[in-house]
Amino acid sequence: MKKWNILISESARKDFYNLDKSIQNRIKKSFLWLKENPFASRSGADIKRIQGSREPYFYRLRVGNHRIIYMVEEMEVKVTRIMLRKKGYEWL
Repeated sequence: MKKWNILISESARKDFYNLDKSIQNRIKKSFLWLKENPFASRSGADIKRIQGSREPYFYRLRVGNHRIIYMVEEMEVKVTRIMLRKKGYEWL
């Protein structure tokens, strides 16, 4: 089975390093789910397509109160933001 490549944008990298270490560790583990299949929601990986986004579609992966926002192109998962749920998606 092929694994997807994970690419992290500079803004997502900054978001990541501003988080507590415990949340960083949970997010690192979540990247493993994205490497396996960035589309399939399953136990431990609540993944949904963000409504209103246009191609390439944005997806979100829930990690507690945080959301990993990403898009998929070919065999690459491009993480664009990591944010608190309450921040919303108005930036799209």
